Amino acid sequence: MLDVRMLFSALVDADFIETEAHFRQDPEGKKRYRDTGPVLDPDWALPILAQYQNELPGRSNASARVNQLRADLLAACREAGAWPQGVFTLTAPTGAGKTLSMLAFALQHALKHTLRRVVVVMPYLTIIDQTVREYRKVFEPHLGKGLFARYVLEHHSLAGIRAQKDDHQATDQDDEQEARRRLRELAENWDAPIIVTTSVQFLESLFSNRSSASRKLHRLAQSVILFDEVQTLPVSLAIPTLAALSRLAERYRATVVFATATQPAFAHLDRAVKKYCAGGWESTEIVPQGLALFERAKRTKIEWPTDPAGCTPWTVLAERLAALPSHQALCVVNLKRHALLLHGELKKRSLEGLFHLSTNMCPAHRRTVLDEVRARLEVEKPCCLISTQCVEAGVDVDFPHVFRAFGPLDAIIQAAGRCNRKGRAASGTVHVFIPEEDAYPDAAYQQAAKVTGILLQRRTATRMNAEDPGLCAEYYRELYDIVRPESRKEELRQAIERQDFVEVAKRYRLIEQDAVNVLVPYDPVVFQQLAEEVRATGLKASWIAEARPHTISLFRPKPQAPISAYLEPVPVGKHAIAEDWFVYLKQEHYDAETGLVPPVSQECLIA
Repeated sequence: MLDVRMLFSALVDADFIETEAHFRQDPEGKKRYRDTGPVLDPDWALPILAQYQNELPGRSNASARVNQLRADLLAACREAGAWPQGVFTLTAPTGAGKTLSMLAFALQHALKHTLRRVVVVMPYLTIIDQTVREYRKVFEPHLGKGLFARYVLEHHSLAGIRAQKDDHQATDQDDEQEARRRLRELAENWDAPIIVTTSVQFLESLFSNRSSASRKLHRLAQSVILFDEVQTLPVSLAIPTLAALSRLAERYRATVVFATATQPAFAHLDRAVKKYCAGGWESTEIVPQGLALFERAKRTKIEWPTDPAGCTPWTVLAERLAALPSHQALCVVNLKRHALLLHGELKKRSLEGLFHLSTNMCPAHRRTVLDEVRARLEVEKPCCLISTQCVEAGVDVDFPHVFRAFGPLDAIIQAAGRCNRKGRAASGTVHVFIPEEDAYPDAAYQQAAKVTGILLQRRTATRMNAEDPGLCAEYYRELYDIVRPESRKEELRQAIERQDFVEVAKRYRLIEQDAVNVLVPYDPVVFQQLAEEVRATGLKASWIAEARPHTISLFRPKPQAPISAYLEPVPVGKHAIAEDWFVYLKQEHYDAETGLVPPVSQECLIA
C-alpha cells in the first residue's frame, strides 16, 4: 500500500504543479512554474552547526558533568552519521542535548549518502516550538529570517505559514501575501531541506487516501526521518506504523531514527511487523553501550510509594509542596481536574509563584507561563508549577523537586527529566505518589500504569532504577505481552489486508475522539479582533494561522451538551458554517491562571 501511495504522491504532485503552471502563463503563453525550495547542503550546514555546538558549553549554565555528557552524545551521533542507511534508535537521558545531536547525525548521514532532506517528527507543539527556536539560533544568522522560514519549514497547526519580514523581504502587503503563498506551496509538498512536523501530520499522511495529504510522501525518499519522544506512539498503532517506516527504509533510501529517553522495545514486535513488511523491525542503537550515559546522567533519586494501597489526599500533597525549603517544585498529575483541584488547594495557602499548565490553556498562554517559570527558576525565586502530562515530553524546565502521580513508567521517567535537569545540584528528588482518586485519561494509560505497578511489586522500590535502560525494556515487553498490539485495531488490520485505502485512512487515527477548535479569550484584544474578522470574512487560511495560538481543542460536544450554548460556529461563506471551528462566547469562563473552565459539564475537555 505504501508503494502505491508513493507512486500516487509523485503523480498527484506533478499534476498540481503542472496545473498551477498552466494557469500562471505569461503573456506569451509560456508556463510559469512555482519557485522550488532551497536544497539541503550538508557541506554548508555542518560547519555552522559544529561552530554553534562548540560555543554552547561557554553559554550554558549546566554543570561540567552534563556538558561532558552532551559532548559525548554529539560525538557518537557524528560518528554514526557515516554508518550505512537503515533504522536506528537513539536512547539518551533527558537533558543530554538530543535535539542538536540528532540534527548533527542527520546532516552527516545526508552528506555520506547524498540525501535530500531531513524530516523531524514530534508529538507536541510545545517541543516543536522549542526545537525550531534552537534551529533558528543555529541557522538564521546565516540565512536571514525570510530564507530561514524556507530552509526550516514548519508544517503544523501553529506554523502560521506567514511571511517573515527583513531587509531582504519586501514590506508591503502584496509582497507579504506573496511570501506567505510561497511558504504554503513549499508546505504542500515538503519541498524544503528541513521539515519540522507533528506525529499526527506525518503518520496520518502515511496512511491517507487524500491527494492533499499524500502529495508530499514521495519527498520522504532519500531522507533522514527523526522521531523525537517516540514513546508517545500509541501501542495500538505500533505494528502498521513500524511496517510503513520499515518499508520506507527498505525500498526508498530513507533512514529512520527513533529518539527518546524511554525507548520502547519495538524489536519485541519484529515478528508481527514482518507480516506486513519483510524487513520487520530491527534497529541499530546509535549510542555505544560503553558511554554509560544513563549511569553518568544520574541526577535524581526517585522515591517510590511503599504502600500500593495508600493514597495521598490533595490537602496533604498541597501541604508537602508548600513546606518545601527550596520553594521550587513541579507536580505532574494524570488529569486536568486533578491539576485544578491541587492548584486550588495551593491557592488557598497564598503560595508565592504558583502556576498551572494544561491544554485547557491555549498555546500562547502556555508559552507565557513557561517563560515566566523558567525566569523564576533561573534567579531562584519561589516557583510551584502544577501541570498535566503536557510538561513531560521535551519541555525544558529544571526543578529541584518533582512530584509525579503514579502512572506509566515512561511518564514517570520523563517527569524525572524535569528534575535537576542541568545537574547543578548533587541530586534532585522525584516523589511518586498515589493520588486520592484512581482515575486515568483513558484505558491504554490505565493499563500502562498497571504494568508499572506489576514491575514495582516484582522488583520492589530498591530495584526500580530509572537509570537502567533494562527497566524500560522490561516494562515495554510486559506491556506488549499484556496489550498484544498485533491483535488491536481489528478493523484497521482487516482494511490493510484487503488493501482498502479509504477504510485504512478512516481507521488510522492517532487521536481517537473527534476534536474541534475553539478560539478562546486569553487575550481579550486579540480575541475581539479575530472574532470580528472571522464573522465578517469567514474562515480563511490566513485567519487560522493567526488564531491557532489562541485556540484550544475540545472533544466535539453532543448537540444537547450545556457547553454548546457558549460555542458560536465560525462561518465559511455566506450560507455555510465550519464543522470544526468555533468562537467561545463567555470571556469570564477563561481564567487567567487555569485557562478555559466552563461552569457546566467538562466532559468535552480533553484530559
